[in-house]
Amino acid sequence: MSPLRRPGRPAGAGHRPLARGATVLAAALALLSPLAGVAPAAPAAPETAGVADVTVQVNAQASLGRLSATARGVNTAVWDAHMNDPEVARLMKAADVGTMRYPGGSYADIYHWETHTAPGGYVAPGTGFDDFMGTVRATGAQPILIANYGSGTPEEAAGWVRYANVTKGYGAKYWEIGNEIYGNGHYGSGWENDAHADKSPREYAREVRAYATAMKAVDPSVKIGAVLTAPGEWPDGVVGDGDPGDWNHTVLSEVADVVDFVSVHWYAGGADTTAGDATARLARLPGELREVRAQLDRYAGARSPRIGIALTEINTNTGGARLTARPNGLFAADAFMTALENGVFTVDWWNTHNGAGQITDVDGETDYGDMGMLSGGGCTGDVCEPAPNTPFHPYYGMKMTGELGTAGDTMVAASSSERDVSVHAVLRHDGRLSVLLVNKDPDTARTVGLDYAGFTPSAATPVVSRYARGDSDITRVTGGGASASQVTVAPYGLLTVTLEPRAGTGPGASAAGTPGTPEAEAVTDTTARLSWQGASGAARYLVQERDGTHTRLVGETTGTSVTLRNLPPGSTHTVDVLAADASGRLSAPSSPLTFTTGTPADSTCAVTYHRDTGWGNGFVATVTVRNLADTPVTGWTVDWDWPADQQSVSSGWGATFHQTGSHVRVTAPEDAGPLAPDGGSTASFGFVGANDGPNPDPTVFRLNGTVCSGG
Repeated sequence: MSPLRRPGRPAGAGHRPLARGATVLAAALALLSPLAGVAPAAPAAPETAGVADVTVQVNAQASLGRLSATARGVNTAVWDAHMNDPEVARLMKAADVGTMRYPGGSYADIYHWETHTAPGGYVAPGTGFDDFMGTVRATGAQPILIANYGSGTPEEAAGWVRYANVTKGYGAKYWEIGNEIYGNGHYGSGWENDAHADKSPREYAREVRAYATAMKAVDPSVKIGAVLTAPGEWPDGVVGDGDPGDWNHTVLSEVADVVDFVSVHWYAGGADTTAGDATARLARLPGELREVRAQLDRYAGARSPRIGIALTEINTNTGGARLTARPNGLFAADAFMTALENGVFTVDWWNTHNGAGQITDVDGETDYGDMGMLSGGGCTGDVCEPAPNTPFHPYYGMKMTGELGTAGDTMVAASSSERDVSVHAVLRHDGRLSVLLVNKDPDTARTVGLDYAGFTPSAATPVVSRYARGDSDITRVTGGGASASQVTVAPYGLLTVTLEPRAGTGPGASAAGTPGTPEAEAVTDTTARLSWQGASGAARYLVQERDGTHTRLVGETTGTSVTLRNLPPGSTHTVDVLAADASGRLSAPSSPLTFTTGTPADSTCAVTYHRDTGWGNGFVATVTVRNLADTPVTGWTVDWDWPADQQSVSSGWGATFHQTGSHVRVTAPEDAGPLAPDGGSTASFGFVGANDGPNPDPTVFRLNGTVCSGG
C-alpha cells in the first residue's frame, strides 16, 4: 500500500439514515425566553432575520455526560514527514486536542518502536517515538499508543512501556493492542498484517491477556485497550469457522476482566455530495455505540462502567473524494459531538496529514481527496495541495467544538425541528450555556429559535462564534442583534452561541455540588435500586429520567439511593441525579446511567433467541418457546419489538411472520399441536433477518401476551 493512504476495507451494510425516536416525556421545567434579534451571518446571509424556521430545544438539566481532557484527538503516522512540524502542535493546541494516536493505523502492526522500522512500509525521518512525544507535550495532549500485535510480541510491548514510562517518564496511559485485527483475513478480507498462524478472535483474546499481563507488570497504571468492530459494520455478526461467536462476542467473553477500554473505528462511507449525506449517516452511530456498551455490560457486568469506549478513527469515507471540503468540516463538528454525547471518552480523526487523492470540485472549492486535517503539500498529477500544515475544513469543524466546551463541562440534551440543522449543547462548569448549530443546507441561511429548560439566560448579548463561507478561521461575531432566543446560521455554516445565566439562577447559584454518577446496584424485571456519591451542600436529591430533550422526575430522597418501581420488563431507562440546596436551587446534573430491566425469573413461559450467523447487514436466528404453565397452550403467538431501527424479518420458517413498524408477531402454523405443560414440549422457528446498523437482540418476548423468562 502507499505510505500515504489508509488501507481500504470491504463494503459493509448500506447506508440509510435511521429515524430518530420521538420524545414522549413532559419537560421538567418551563421553556423560557421570548424571541428577539439575530446574530449576523456569513457574507452570503442576511444580517437580520424574521420568524424562525427552525426550533431548537435545549434541556440544561438532561445530562449526556462530561467532556474529558481526551475528548478531541487526531491520528499521526510514522510515514508522515510533517508529523512533528512545530506548526502541528500550535494548531492542535488551538483546537484543544487532548489525544494523539501513534504510530498510524495499520502501520502499527508492522512497526517496531525500538528500531523505528516498519518492514514493508515507509518510515519518514524525524518520526520516532521521542520526536512524537515532543509534539504531544507541546500540544498539551496525551498519547494513545498502538502496540504491534501483527508482528510484535507481548515482550516488545512491555519494553515500550518500560522505555516510555519508566526510562523517560512520559506517563503514557492508553495502549491499544493492535489496530484493525479483524481485518487480518480471518473473515475473507485482509488488509491488516497478522503473522499469527491462528487469526481467530479467540487467539487475539488470548494474546490480549498476555500483552496486558506483560505491560502491567512494568507499569500497573497503564490502560489496555482491545479492538472491537462497530456493531452493524462489517464484519460484525460474521462467525468464522470454528469460532463460538462473532468478533466482539468472542473477544469480550475472554478479556472483559482485563481490558480498560475498547477501540472502535467508524467511517460514514460513500462519496458524499452534500453535508447532509454524511451527517445523516451519523444517525447510525448512537445506536452502534449503545450496542458496544450493551456488549460490555453483558460480559463485564459490574466492571462495565470502568471500561471506556474510544472512537480511535473516524472520517466520512475511504474512497478518496470530498474529504477536505466544507461538507466534511460540518461533518467533523457534528461527528465529534455525536460520539462524545454517546459515551466515548475520545474521538480521534483520521488523520493529521494523509496525502492528496482524487481531485474534485466541491462547493466551489478544490477538494484534494485527502483524509487529513492539515495539508501535506502533496500533488495528484498537476494539482497540488496548499503549503504543508494549511488547515482543511475538518480542522475548523473540530476546532469549533472547542468553542462549545472543554474538560469538565457537561454535555446536555438538545434537539432540532429540522434534519438539516443539527444542534449540540454544553453546560459550562461556570454556569454558562453554549449551543452549537450546524446548518447543512448549502443554499439557505436558517433562522433558529432557541428555547430552554433548566436554564434562564441573562439579558446580556451572547457571545457568538462562526465558521462559514468567507471565514478563514473561527470568527467572533459582534453586533447584529444577537440574542438568547434567535440566531441566523449561514448556509453550510457553524455557529456557537454562549449565554450567561440570569443572576441568581443556574448551577453556579446553588450551594449544592454535583452528585456522582448513579450506579445500578440491583435491577430486576420491574425494579431498579440506584445509588450515587453524595454532593456537598445537598439537602435532597432528584432522580430524573430522560427521553430525548425531555425529563421527568422519577424519584426524590434525602439519602443517596432510591429504588424505582413498576418498570416495564425489558425496558431501557436513562437517568441522572441533581442535588438541591436548602433553598431549592439545583446543581448541574450528574453524568447519566442507562440500564435495562430484565424478564421475570418465574414466568409461565420461556423463550430462547439465538443468532446463528450473520454477515454485517443480515443474519439468521432461531427462536425456541417453552410452556412452563400447568396447562397446555394451543394456538400460540409470540411477539417482540426490535430494539433498533432498520431491523426486520425478511423470511422465515416454522411459523407465520408479520411485522408492523418495529413490532413482530409470529403465529403458530395451522397444523401445530398444543404446547405441553411444564416444559413438556417446545416450539421452534427460524428466520432470516436484515439490519442496517446495530443488531441488538430483542429484550422481551411474549407468549400469548404473557412476558416470558429468558431461555
